[in-house]
Amino acid sequence: MLLEKQWFTLLTRSRFENIVTDMIKKKSIEVFLPTIRVRSRRKDRNLMINAPLFPGYLFVNISLDPREQLKVLKTTGAVRLLGSQQKPLPVPDTHIESLKIITRSGTDIITDSVTSVLKKGEPVLIINGPMAGATGEFMQYKGKGRVIIRIEALGQFAGVEIDEADLEKLPPIFS
Repeated sequence: MLLEKQWFTLLTRSRFENIVTDMIKKKSIEVFLPTIRVRSRRKDRNLMINAPLFPGYLFVNISLDPREQLKVLKTTGAVRLLGSQQKPLPVPDTHIESLKIITRSGTDIITDSVTSVLKKGEPVLIINGPMAGATGEFMQYKGKGRVIIRIEALGQFAGVEIDEADLEKLPPIFS
């Protein structure tokens, strides 16, 4: 039975996007990691680097065949395909094509980052620190660059206080 290939979002370990992309390409699977040029965050450097448009996420073009999904998920640094417990949720081809056009254009891309005001309930990704890679829900501002986010684990919720600079707002595709 030949299943039609679709694009799916793959969650990766923090800062493993490039490694996972290269390893999946070696498995002859089409993969897309949208990147943008950003100024390096390192204080000792002042240069532009390529960074993932959606840190911790990339897109793979595979079928719903469990063997093909397993081939992707067995990649070092791959965490899970986004979707429900029953099956991953496909991303429309038009979204992927739009992302390819935008990232190829070479123009500056402005994304919703935490520097814009977060609203209660918005999904966020921790990008730095010991909890990097965890996702949560913005709850409230605490003051002096601190925020409280809610993280779900094992059906329970925990509030965590974290530096606002260590968060990134997730795009609507992940909510």
